[in-house]
Amino acid sequence: MSSLDLIRTLEEKAIQIRKDICYATAAAGHCHIGGTMSMTDVAVALYYHFLKFDPKEPEWEDRDRVILSKAHCTMCLYNIFVDLGMYSKEELHRGYNQMDSPFGMHPNRKMVDGIEASLGSLGHGLSIAVGMAIAGRIDKKNHRVFCITGDGELNEGSNWEAIMAAGHYKLGNLVNIVDYNKRQVQGSTKEIMDLDPLGDKFRAFNWDVIEINGNEMSEVVEVLESLPPSDSTIKRKPICIISHTIKGKGIKAAEEGNGWHVGTLGDHNLQECLDSIESMRKHDE
Repeated sequence: MSSLDLIRTLEEKAIQIRKDICYATAAAGHCHIGGTMSMTDVAVALYYHFLKFDPKEPEWEDRDRVILSKAHCTMCLYNIFVDLGMYSKEELHRGYNQMDSPFGMHPNRKMVDGIEASLGSLGHGLSIAVGMAIAGRIDKKNHRVFCITGDGELNEGSNWEAIMAAGHYKLGNLVNIVDYNKRQVQGSTKEIMDLDPLGDKFRAFNWDVIEINGNEMSEVVEVLESLPPSDSTIKRKPICIISHTIKGKGIKAAEEGNGWHVGTLGDHNLQECLDSIESMRKHDE
């Protein structure tokens, strides 16, 4: 498959997953749809192209690990797992955030195959990822550990302890992807706790930093394919991908306001959201 064909295929898959998220949200009544939509392109590129991951054997020892530290956005991973054949749409639509269902608003690794860590409270995922990366080195395994963090989540000091440790131990098998959509539940990150210059902060902690448009699939694919081979015997700087995104990407109403950290979909607005996502489709001239 040519590079352009791959990008178009992944773009189409991202549109489908966004629509699936909308249908699942409508069935459940609500989800943290803003941050779920902003990270969809990165998640699709990981699971449909780049990761060493076998949906038929999710505990495969040599798999790459993905830690979703912004765990309130797990609806994205749930729908990818459904699309990969690990679960049915009926299970997810019927069970999301219900007491008797494995599909909690925040993921439980004991309940859902493919989830690497049970998370919910922000600021914990990167520390777990650091531990996994160190374990990979000790075990002489060459899998890679990805952690997806939110930008508002970086207000938590525990992240910076993990960032300092990863730089100190030169965990070259660790990649932190910051979903930098510039908004959190109470407003803009700039107003609440300004993170900029974010790249310089990671560099000061001895990380390599790459900044991309995380809602542009060509840039997502390029940065993932540019990552050096993961070799547990080589000590080098961990990598931070600062993924500049738009919260609610694909749903125009969500892109334009702060009220969609948690979104409600139903008969009154589902079709409008689906039509908005459909308009993302690129038509070659």
